[in-house]
Amino acid sequence: MNADFDVLIVGGGPAGSSAAAYLAKAGLSVAVIEGENFPRPHVGESLVPATTAVLLETGAMPEVERAGFPRKYGAAWTTAEDREIPTNGFTGMSYDWTAQVRFGERAQPGVDREYTFHVDRGKFDLILLKNAESLGAKVFQGVRVTRADFDDPDGVSVMCRAGGKEFPITGRMLVDATGRQTLLGRQLKLKEPDPIFDQYAVHAWFEGVDRKALAIDPEEIDHIFVHFLPINDSWVWQIPITDSVTSFGVVTQKNRFKEANTDREKFFWDCVKSRPDLYEELQKAERIRPLKTEGDYSYHLKQICGDRFVMIGDAARFVDPIFSSGVSIALNTARLASKDIIAAFEAGDFSHERFKQYEKAQRQGAQNWYDFISIYYRLNVLFAAFVQDPRYRIGVLKLLQGDMWEEDPQILREMREFVATVEDDPTHLWHPYLGSLRASAPTI
Repeated sequence: MNADFDVLIVGGGPAGSSAAAYLAKAGLSVAVIEGENFPRPHVGESLVPATTAVLLETGAMPEVERAGFPRKYGAAWTTAEDREIPTNGFTGMSYDWTAQVRFGERAQPGVDREYTFHVDRGKFDLILLKNAESLGAKVFQGVRVTRADFDDPDGVSVMCRAGGKEFPITGRMLVDATGRQTLLGRQLKLKEPDPIFDQYAVHAWFEGVDRKALAIDPEEIDHIFVHFLPINDSWVWQIPITDSVTSFGVVTQKNRFKEANTDREKFFWDCVKSRPDLYEELQKAERIRPLKTEGDYSYHLKQICGDRFVMIGDAARFVDPIFSSGVSIALNTARLASKDIIAAFEAGDFSHERFKQYEKAQRQGAQNWYDFISIYYRLNVLFAAFVQDPRYRIGVLKLLQGDMWEEDPQILREMREFVATVEDDPTHLWHPYLGSLRASAPTI
């Protein structure tokens, strides 16, 4: 095959644009094919520190800084609980139902600052895409890929549609960065929904919310907030977008929305009313974007690499939106996959075997995150107390920073042991507070 490009990247979001930047910097010819025209709105507006190293390496950080996005120094949790939290039998320790962490409490390799950002994804994603273009990637916007063809053993062809016309673009290999659309996952029938995390979100932007009224501490008003609802496995995100605009989203089990048999407007406000403090402040504010829904949250792919293709970001796997892991995983899987892709071109070999290192790292990181979120939901409101415990705090913070790629993290072993202790003892002071959701995903 006389290919048009070395690498075809389908999807111009953070995963695709970051991969394009790495590959273009390595001297490869890259095409980024994006179905929409940027800027466009997108959910997933809060970053974690693990994005910093990628933004620095790809050269996107200066423009991200210049955009003036709110700086994010940490995370906070609140709950509707007003009873005194049991001390769990530990002398000299006390707990509160609210908690916060600051990223600066732990040094992180490759991260040169104590903050990350809350972002308007329309602006942020455009910055990353333009950065890739400035490095030499060819960007096609408003061009939809309908199918990938691997019949030619020397390359791959994608069928594109734009302006009522169809045309092919060819490359030596393909990177699927199509997010939850999962181009190859659907085409090759590799996508499998998660049996436990079937979450559903309803979200919008609000102007004029008094963040101080909802903060634990006035210095934390620009943290990301997770507000537990007194509804099983349900919570609200609070993310600053600008000085005056805040994103709020209700996340709950999808079957709960179906059982309610109602529209998104009523469902959103019914959930928010379960936290009168949230409801009161949102009622004072002006909603400036319509309520949108997000579903199909958690799934895995039976295969994420093959001859002449790799999947990155949400196209490879997605696990529950809590703690804003999506963009971090997008950027870091782009980083990891790009190393194998560059090596494949140096060897002139694009077989599945060439991408095994990336595949192992992606599977390990995704499994660590899945385990962490599983334990988090089982802890439920107890997580606010757990993160205050000095024995576990730094280990938990490491995962919250997005540093999740090592094999068998110690903190996950400790969290599993702790939860098992509480689960196995009905008389345990914390047993009544455990959440109902349990999950244990097989490693794929």
